[in-house]
Amino acid sequence: MKQSAATLSRPVTLLLAVACGLAVANIYFAQPLLDEIASEFGIAHSSVGFIITITQISYALGLFFLVPLGDLVDRRRLVISMLMLSVLGLLVTGWAPNSIVLFAGLAAVGLLAVVVQVLVAFAADLAGTAKRGSAVGVVTSGVVTGILLARTVAGILTDLGGWRTVYFVSSVLTLVTAYAMFKVLPSRHQKAEPALTYPKLLRSVLALFAQEPLLRIRAVLAMLIFAAFSILWTSLVLPLSEPPLSLSHTVIGAFGLAGAAGALSAARAGYLADRGLGQRTTGLALVLLLASWLPIAFVEHSLWLLVIGVIALDFAVQAVHVTNQSMIMGVRPESRSRLTAGYMIFYSIGSASGAIASTVVYSHAGWSAVSLLGAAVSALALIFWAATRRITAR
Repeated sequence: MKQSAATLSRPVTLLLAVACGLAVANIYFAQPLLDEIASEFGIAHSSVGFIITITQISYALGLFFLVPLGDLVDRRRLVISMLMLSVLGLLVTGWAPNSIVLFAGLAAVGLLAVVVQVLVAFAADLAGTAKRGSAVGVVTSGVVTGILLARTVAGILTDLGGWRTVYFVSSVLTLVTAYAMFKVLPSRHQKAEPALTYPKLLRSVLALFAQEPLLRIRAVLAMLIFAAFSILWTSLVLPLSEPPLSLSHTVIGAFGLAGAAGALSAARAGYLADRGLGQRTTGLALVLLLASWLPIAFVEHSLWLLVIGVIALDFAVQAVHVTNQSMIMGVRPESRSRLTAGYMIFYSIGSASGAIASTVVYSHAGWSAVSLLGAAVSALALIFWAATRRITAR
């Protein structure tokens, strides 16, 4: 199937969203399984957040060293190669006989999961200017939905066949995805600047930060909102799996369905960004993000309040994330992969920081302290947005 230079059909857009969802799910499968993995490999609760942090660190490295290649080489070939290597990383993780091999497998999975950002830039390029925000919104909804449904799928498969089953099943699905991308994606060799080598390509990512204030501001917002996101989802399995709740992995994973509902409903944020309402959408979403921590704080007293908080938080994070990407991709069309890479590095920093901080805070002070931490980070994001609003407008 061949797409014209500025045409992205609805079926292909949805297929890209599914591919992105599966790819990013690979680095989040471990979140509802932390207690199971920690028990098998003898990892303390206060250190279990490192399992998530190592994938996020690897993801950040992949963002800097791999994603910019989308502005230099054929994106179709890059996507397929990264997916095939991801299959190997997933098989290593599922087979891991000890924690060292496990960490190596997870690091490879995290490094290659950045294929998501190559696909997002690909979608923005194929969609054209008029529908860029809408296309990014749909594809990014697949990303956030994949993050959240990863918990549901991982919980069910773990209860059926153990945590290793999750990675073996995903390796098969990733292989199928690679074949689908081979059949669907057009060859897309970017017209790079004259004499642009790989070292110059990497240096240009840093140059974009120096030159584009919009990128700097939106990257910091990404770091803060995904720190809040990770604070919730990394540590949530701990109070839910312990007495008095003692929920099964399937039930714990089902909370991802509530989050997915919130994420999907925020896809319209890209449509609003296309119409110049990105700033207003961001502000309202950040207020909602801060408010979501109140019902989340009562997790040990009411699971219904938790569901409400989860839907609100994921709606808010997705709305800001879609708006961010839609806005930065309009800055320099010829540098979309590098813009995405720079932006998502901050996303990864936020996710890694939130993961390690939340489990440490929970082990020392419990869930109330985790909720306060999430609310504080969310408040900081709102204050930062308000302080930089006029700069972004200029």
